[in-house]
Parts: sequence; structure tokens; C-alpha cells
Amino acid sequence: MRKYENLDCILLVDDDSSTNFINERIIRSANIETHVQVCESGQEALDYLNCEGEFSDNLEYPQPGIIFLDINMPGMNGWEFLEHYEELPGDRKAKVVVAMLTTSANPDDKDNAQNKESVKSFFMKPLTVDYLYELINQYFS
Repeated sequence: MRKYENLDCILLVDDDSSTNFINERIIRSANIETHVQVCESGQEALDYLNCEGEFSDNLEYPQPGIIFLDINMPGMNGWEFLEHYEELPGDRKAKVVVAMLTTSANPDDKDNAQNKESVKSFFMKPLTVDYLYELINQYFS
């Protein structure tokens, strides 16, 4: 397994447990030494990033290097999550790569993602090892 600096955690933010299961398996198959954290809502992901509630132990819940974010989620969707994410203190966002990972074929979603400073990539589901390594090679090598 290979360890990458500043990639202690990959955060999956998606309300679909089957998708999260598959994405975690894909990450594990890439032989990367990292913690994989699943959050099934935007609010849960914000709690994780803010080290609140069940996520208050920084050793057990390290800051993510990559966030794979779904757009279409109930409650707080991916766009609403990004609004809150962009208001986080700089140290909570430092060195974090946000990648939209979605089934949305709406070209407006891709355009909107490209106009968000915090979004570095936009991928269509399913997650692939190639997508993962594209981000790692660009931001963590």
C-alpha cells in the first residue's frame, strides 16, 4: 500500500449506501493507505469537517484530502453543502480537493461546478481507480 502526504482520509458524501460501498471497495483496490469515511448527508459531512459530535476525535477521524461529493441528496444537496463548506475556516479546507461525483448529466451542473472555486473536478459515477489516480497525481504526488 502506498501512502501519500496530505491524503490521510478520503471522504465519501453520498446518500446511497450501495454507491458508498462500491466506492469504498474501489478506493481499497487502489492500494492507497488512507482512512475512508462515509457520510450519508451533507450535514453529516459538515459535522465531520468541523470535528463535531461523533467526529470530535481527530485521531480517529482525520481531515480528508479528497471529498467525493454527490449532487442529488435529500435534505442538503451537494450545492447546499458547498455553500456551507465555502464558509468553513481556512484550516478546515486547507489542502482538501473536492470532486463532484454524480449521475447528473445536466450540463448546467458541470458548468456550475467549474465556477465553484472549491470544486477541483467533476466526474460521472461510478468512481473508478483512474478518476482516483487522476486526482492523486494532480494534487498529491
